Amino acid sequence: MIVLDGNTLSLEALAAIALDREEVVVAPEALERVDAARAVVDRKAAGEEVVYGINTGFGSLADVRVPHHQLRQLQLNLIRSHAAGVGDPLPVAAVRAAMALRANVLAKGYSGIRRSTLLRLVALLNRGVHPVVPSRGSVGASGDLAPLAHLALVLVGEGFVLEATGRLSATPGPPWLTGAEGLRLAGLDPVTLEAKEGLALINGTQPSVALLALAVHGAERLARAADVAAALSVDALRGSLHPFEARLHAARPFPGQAASAANIAALVAGSAINKSHEHCGKVQDAYALRCAAQVHGAARDALAFARRTVEIEANAATDNPLVFADTDEIVSGGNFHGAPVALAADLVAMAVAQFATISERRSDRLLNPAVSGLPPFLTRHGGLESGLMLAQVTAAALTSELKTLAHPASVDTIPTSAGKEDHVSMSMAAGLKAMRAVELATRVVAIEALCAAQGLDLLAPLRTSPPLERAHAAIRAVVPPLDADRPPAPDIEALAQLVGAGTLARACGLPLR
Repeated sequence: MIVLDGNTLSLEALAAIALDREEVVVAPEALERVDAARAVVDRKAAGEEVVYGINTGFGSLADVRVPHHQLRQLQLNLIRSHAAGVGDPLPVAAVRAAMALRANVLAKGYSGIRRSTLLRLVALLNRGVHPVVPSRGSVGASGDLAPLAHLALVLVGEGFVLEATGRLSATPGPPWLTGAEGLRLAGLDPVTLEAKEGLALINGTQPSVALLALAVHGAERLARAADVAAALSVDALRGSLHPFEARLHAARPFPGQAASAANIAALVAGSAINKSHEHCGKVQDAYALRCAAQVHGAARDALAFARRTVEIEANAATDNPLVFADTDEIVSGGNFHGAPVALAADLVAMAVAQFATISERRSDRLLNPAVSGLPPFLTRHGGLESGLMLAQVTAAALTSELKTLAHPASVDTIPTSAGKEDHVSMSMAAGLKAMRAVELATRVVAIEALCAAQGLDLLAPLRTSPPLERAHAAIRAVVPPLDADRPPAPDIEALAQLVGAGTLARACGLPLR
């Protein structure tokens, strides 16, 4: 069980909650902070002072005073009116990540929510009640208002759920299970929101961060798999190992570059294929081989920045206003703005595009007999058979699409809320692009692994290195050798699962960085 204390949630823990459905619990000291902040809200709500989010309207309606007897209705109206999302729902993993992130932020004790409401959100997560959260409708300022409002609707017994306690909706789209039905299945009652609680549930960047976090998690697995695929290609193309010598990379000490070079060097070391061609007289390999560590390394360093952003934002107070129990104050600010998340998500998309563009070039070289020394398109019966010709075409198509996804969302802004919210981040759009980019790049690298494994088969009886033999065996466990033409699509998908799950990198038996 993962403890949420508002300060120490890691990317690994978040991924375990989202993907492995680990349960969570709120730390006792966090609950004490929540109680202290709530006491401030209760005092303000009972008084005559005008306080944004407690007894006023929202956004450009902040100057409208709301009387005491309507404070509950104000919070419920906020949730209902802001649930304006459209488009396909976020996947369950992203919803779970957003729920965990929101609970962790509430546990910091700056939001002013009641302990009971926070614990009800945690109960939804632990009991597998996953709200329908439309993927479009947030500009990433004042937080991800629409996505979080759809999430919060289920807490009050409204909205819809994708699944509840293992029971899936009957169809992929509407009619989904209702929020009331989801709560009933989980044995939970709906929440009656008190002052500020609606705002505390929807003011924050958590859906954007959820997307960014899952993209970073997938991209880090992709980085290791890309090194494995590159090593397989270097060996199948009988490339030189000299470009991966540690002294070269010490002279240009980017950490990601050094890590990729060390991985590739360790993976190919001991290959009989490589040894048989070490004195062939080739002066230099093409950039797709020779510069693999530099390109992969630059992407790795970009991912390191994105990881740092995730772990700061996952433990950051992103509400407005913030409640400071130590001074009995409620202060308005702008911590909800998604600019840090948007920039990091854009960088992830650009980073994985680097993995894909250079991987696709290595696949092309493997299939081109003019540069590979292997049979055309990696089939022994060229002409009668087309081999893996179209696999490279698919890689080219995916790579081209990736280039459009690498165009940044974070440079855009469009005023909302009658000009009150006059600069926005587009962090949700950036996060959605990053997730899609990782998905596409994973398949491009899978195609390279498919081609490189076939190349090694065609070089028999020469054998590759022990680590790459293990990687090759992992590939062959899900995809047989191409002895005659067959549809490559299932093979590509099988290897994409191998790459995405981290299995290909682990199969090598080396502690890849």
